[in-house]
Parts: sequence; C-alpha cells; structure tokens
Amino acid sequence: MRAVTVSEYGGPEVLRITDQPLPQPGPGQLRVRVRATPLQPIDVAVRAGRFAEVLPFQPPFVPGWDLAGTVDAVGEGVTAFTPGEEVVGLRHGFRGGGAGTHAEYALLDATATATAPAGVEPAAAATVPLNALTATQALDLAAAPAGGTIAIIGAAGAVGGFAAQLAVHRGLAVYGVAGTQDEDFVRGLGATFVPRADDVAAAVRAAAGGPVDAVYDPAFVGAPALGAVRDGGTFVAGAGPLAPPPERGIRTTGVEVEPDAGQLADLVRLTEQGALTLRVAQTFPLSEAATAHALLEKGAVRGRLVLLP
Repeated sequence: MRAVTVSEYGGPEVLRITDQPLPQPGPGQLRVRVRATPLQPIDVAVRAGRFAEVLPFQPPFVPGWDLAGTVDAVGEGVTAFTPGEEVVGLRHGFRGGGAGTHAEYALLDATATATAPAGVEPAAAATVPLNALTATQALDLAAAPAGGTIAIIGAAGAVGGFAAQLAVHRGLAVYGVAGTQDEDFVRGLGATFVPRADDVAAAVRAAAGGPVDAVYDPAFVGAPALGAVRDGGTFVAGAGPLAPPPERGIRTTGVEVEPDAGQLADLVRLTEQGALTLRVAQTFPLSEAATAHALLEKGAVRGRLVLLP
C-alpha cells in the first residue's frame, strides 16, 4: 500500500510516498481502506521535529490521526463491525509505532471507531474524530454548570468551532473569541462573538458582563486569559502541559484527547442532525501531501485540509 512517510524531521520536503506492507488487524482491531484523512496541525508539528524528544518512535514513520473509510478486515473478537461498513475513527498519533492514517489502509481499534455519518462525504466525515472528540472532552473537563457561561478562545478554528457548537447544544451561553473576519461564522455557531484583542480577558468580561464560569483555550493564549474566569471557575488549556498555574481558586487543566467509540457515535448522531458544522478547506491526493503541509504552515486556513488516498 502507499503511505505518506516522514523520512526525517524537517520541512514538507522530507515527506515521501512509500510502499508499506498491508497491515494485519490484531485482536479488537479493524483494517480500514482509507477514503479520507485530515491533515492536522499536530501532524505538521511532529514532522518538523517539535515532539522528537517525547515520541516513542523516530523517522521513518507514517503520520495521521483520524479517518473516514471502509472496513476491509476485522481482527479476532470484533463483532460490532463487518467488512464493507463505512466508519470514522481515531488512531492516537503518538501510539501505534508510527503507523498513522495518511495511507491507503490503516488499523483502528474497534473501541475508537463509529459508523460514519449517513449522507456525509468522506472528506467531511473525516474531520469529526480528532477535532470533535477533543472539543467534547474539553467541555467535559470545563464542567460548566447547567445554564452557565463559557468562553471559547479561537472559536473559528477547527476544534474551537466544534467546541462552540457543542457548548451551545449543552445549553451554555457561549462567548466565541475570534478575528473580525470570522464574526459571521462564530455567530452562526450560536455563540456571542467576541473580537480578538490584546487583552482577551477584558474582551470576554465586557461581552459577558463579567467573568465566565469556564474558558476553553484551543488557541493557546494561556495565562493572560485567566482573567476571564470567575473565582472558582475552570480554565481548560489546549494541551495538558500548557495549563497555567491556578489562581483565585480556578481549576486549571488541559485536554489530552482519548479515542472513545461511544462519544464518537454521539458526535456522529449530532452531525446527522445538523448540529455540527463540518468544514473542508481543500482536498489533496496522497502524492500532494507536501503541498498540503506547506499550505497549512502558511496559516489562515479555514476548515481542514484533507488527503484522499
């Protein structure tokens, strides 16, 4: 099978299309014929070597975290899925020995897989697993009270947009921080738009009429945003190690996404109900993975870049 391979750490030019052995599903696993797999910012960071000291594997490796595709084979003990079914799933990119989803075939644990949303193109469906799971798990950590308030910093981003819609679905009053060019999009998510400012905490307090119960920060603003949270509230950073020190009784934590078939199935249902907005900026064949990496590194991409094996 063909796979995008990081031959060494560096720029997009280190990516190669290589022939890899067809993976064999072990107990509890599915082999999926990949129809679409998003390029995530974490893929770019890993390729550039930003996590070289903590990765349990080194180049060469295949990047990629999530996918939409067709079940091709099942391993021992798998009863929930059969060959031919359309699925979406998440393969944690720091695990699995560097055998990621940017390939023609990939392995998924059945506990990380859900039936694909009906009537949704694979490129769009593939944008759900990593980003929407991260968003919903971040909201769980935020634990805002029923009818409470939450600010999402970076509400126009792929994760932030899902977080805003999911928070609205949970009945929270949502304040979405984003650039003015994204005002209409953020309002369309059901959030109150908060223009990005140097003092993001003050901007949120002004929009909300005071501090909010919780802040989720997938934009990695960090400690300067703590002033938006009420005493005793919660601040959820975009990653665990980036959670700022607590103050004023605020609980600070960070989200580390975990595959969860049950949560993913719930997100699929919300997608089918039209409660989640799926955004694909552009698609590329595997052979143009380096072009996609270069485009994502330039920034200002609205929606996900998706590889089509």
